[in-house]
Formats: sequence, C-alpha cells, structure tokens
Amino acid sequence: MRVALSDCVFAGALLWLVCHASLDVRSATGFDRPQRETLPDEAVQSFAGISLTLIPPSPVTDRIELDIRGSVRNDVDGSRTFEVALYLDEEKPQQRLHQAALTIDPQSAAGLAFRWPAQGHAGRHRVIIAARSGDVTLRMERRIEIIASDVRSTGRLGGAWVDLYHHDEQEGRPFNAELAKMTDGNWRELVRAMHTTEQNLLVVTMMFQNFTHRAKHDFTPETYPGRAYYPSELYSARMPIASSDPLETILDEADKLGMHVMPGVGMYAFFDYTPGSLRWCMNVADELWRRYGGHPSFYGWYLSHEQGGGLYMPGLGDPAIQRREMVDFFRAFTAHVKRYAPDKPVLLATNPYALRGAEETYRELLPHVDILGPFGFHRMPEGDLTGEQAAALLQSLCDEAGCHLWLDLETFVFRNGVELHPRPIGELIGDLRRFPNFEKTLHYQFPGLMSAPAM
Repeated sequence: MRVALSDCVFAGALLWLVCHASLDVRSATGFDRPQRETLPDEAVQSFAGISLTLIPPSPVTDRIELDIRGSVRNDVDGSRTFEVALYLDEEKPQQRLHQAALTIDPQSAAGLAFRWPAQGHAGRHRVIIAARSGDVTLRMERRIEIIASDVRSTGRLGGAWVDLYHHDEQEGRPFNAELAKMTDGNWRELVRAMHTTEQNLLVVTMMFQNFTHRAKHDFTPETYPGRAYYPSELYSARMPIASSDPLETILDEADKLGMHVMPGVGMYAFFDYTPGSLRWCMNVADELWRRYGGHPSFYGWYLSHEQGGGLYMPGLGDPAIQRREMVDFFRAFTAHVKRYAPDKPVLLATNPYALRGAEETYRELLPHVDILGPFGFHRMPEGDLTGEQAAALLQSLCDEAGCHLWLDLETFVFRNGVELHPRPIGELIGDLRRFPNFEKTLHYQFPGLMSAPAM
C-alpha cells in the first residue's frame, strides 16, 4: 500500500509545485518509470577502484569554479603508481584539464583535486577521470550541465534533507506517523519523486536517533543509548520503523537515477563535538562506509550535530571550549574519512547568527570542512547582521579557506507551537532571489513538506 506522507501537508506542497513554476522545481509525469537518457549526473564506472566527485554536482552556473575530485584505490599488496588525468568531454590530450602521478600504498586510496573555472563553458559536458598503471586502466565519468548566468546561484532547489523519522516528536507531529510506516517501496517512490522535481541530492539527516544535547548527557560511546535506522553492528537498539534498512534502499534507487546521497553521521548529541562524540562519529562513519561505500550515489558525509553561527551554543558550556572542540573535531574527522574516501566531501550545517567575533575560529575550522550549509537567513535576530551581510561574510570566509558555501533553505514554518508545516511559496521564491551567491541550494526538508505533482 502506498503511504502518503501527511496528506494535508503534501496537498499544500503539491499546490505550490503546480502553480509556481518560478521556483524551478520542474514537474513531470511518470516518475515511477525513470528514463535513463535524462539522468542528471550518471556515473559511468569501469572499475571499483576509482571514484570521481564534482562539487557542486550538476547543474551549476558558469560563475563558479567546479571542484573536480578523484580518488584511486590500490587493492594489491605492494605500492603502485598511477598516472591520473582529468578530461573534459573526450579523452584526448587537448581536452586534458589536469594530471598527476599518485603513488599509493597497499590497500590504500589517494586522491587529487582540481578547480576548473566554468565561465565560457555553458552547455552539457562530461568530466572524465582515467588512471593508468602498467596494464591496468581505471576510468569513470560524470555529466555536468553548466548554465549561463550572471550570478553564482542556479535559482533552483537542487536537493533536500530527508528525515527517516523526525527527531523531535512535537515538530514532526504532522508527518512522523506516516514516516514510520514507510516501506522500501515507499522510500523508492520518494527518491523518484525527488528526481522528478530535479532535487537530485539527498542528505539523510541522521542514521541514529538520540535527541539530546551537549552537556545534557553523561553517556560515552560505549554506553551510547541511541537507536539505529539500519542494521548496525555497533549498537543493537533499532528505531521502530517499517523499513529495516532504508539507506540501502535509498542508495540503490539513487544509483539507478544518477543521484547523490549524503548519509548523516549522527545523532550522538546536538552541538556535541567533544572527544567522545568524535570517537563515536569515526566509528559510525567507518561502518557506514563498509556497508554502503560501494554505491556510486554515495556522495559524502553530513555531520548531523549542527551548530550556532558563533560556533558555540549558549548555555551548553564555555564558548571558547566549544569552539576549540569544533576545530579539533573536524580536523580529525575529515582527515579520518579521507583515508578511505579522499574525494568525498564533508558537510556541516550551521545557522548564520552571531558571526561577529567568530571569524578567527572559522579560519581555523573551514580548511577542514568541504561544504558549509548555513540555514535561517530569513530570520536573523534583531541587532545582528542582515541576512545579506551574513551571507557575504560567510562567503568571504569560505573563499579564503577553499570551502564551498551552499544554502540550506528552510521550507518549513512553525505552527501550532513547534510543528513543522510548509512555508509559504512566496517566501521561498523571495529567498532564492535574495541570496544569489550560493552555488548550490538544498532545503530542509522533502518528506512531509513537499512532493512531486504525480504523488
């Protein structure tokens, strides 16, 4: 039986999508019969030992630098040197964008990265990576659409967060009961719906449920009480939802459609970047990679714990200690996951409040964060920066550090206390026009707040 995610909420979202084409969330019929010729970013892979990641993924405008990252894995018992090259459209010398020699230790991976200005290259392209060592050749390609524009933003929703079940029962009251009933077939339907509306990047909010905060608990990684959304071997407790492994289902469907998925490493505790949280996150990331890293749609890592824009949360401990914990956490965590997935980005979501005074901490933090995805620019506190000023400051800090800045657009409003309901369409369009500097726009969230027209 098909589960409709909160009929009243989906009906409102459906009306938005049908009546407001200026959102650029494209409608189409037949989303349960994907057409392979229209894949946005299909991965063509000749060997499991090579990977290619484009940041941001397609589509992009010609006002950005495309971050092209590749990695090669050496699964033999001796070290090996690969000659690696990146090409545009054709594997010919005149089309070569970058090349490097990678000497890789046994049973290890190594990566390369190249920033390519997209200006002057509007149209549809293929980015190709080829790695050669002796008689071994590994090859992979990804498609990219570059849109001619006078701003960095594409002006469209490129993906969304996906709750497997919302962590707060009061906030999730309009849709949690339906989420809990989602079968594997329902999750596939949701992935196809996102693909139909060209929201081709899914950020799974968290892979464990444990609703608490830094300094509000006394557990350790060994006594962690949370419940997993997948068959974890680290912790035995499970969330009581219909699907036993929704991430596997989501990734499998995303593989077929050329989409991208970022599993959420969390929840240990909100705003918790202590050494205990770091150890827990490393262990969970290792398990997620062992279980799911072979999927072509596995795009990178989302750290579920969030943070305030000042890089600390009032009332949860000394601000200086919280800031130091964040820097130490991401320095260690990002280096850890890059050992086996050098090309896969790490995403952090923060709000943009109280940025002033935190600039130096950002300068220490952002070199260890691949993508910063701030949210809430439309509700800046009185006396703080404007949303535009906050976005400009974060863009300058990200540019300085080589970090990508994406917009986490809030597509919800609080009603009936703290319940999450669809945000008025005019406000969404207003934000897309108001903040044209973000190279990619995702939103929170798709389930319960939005649907494809045919659902």
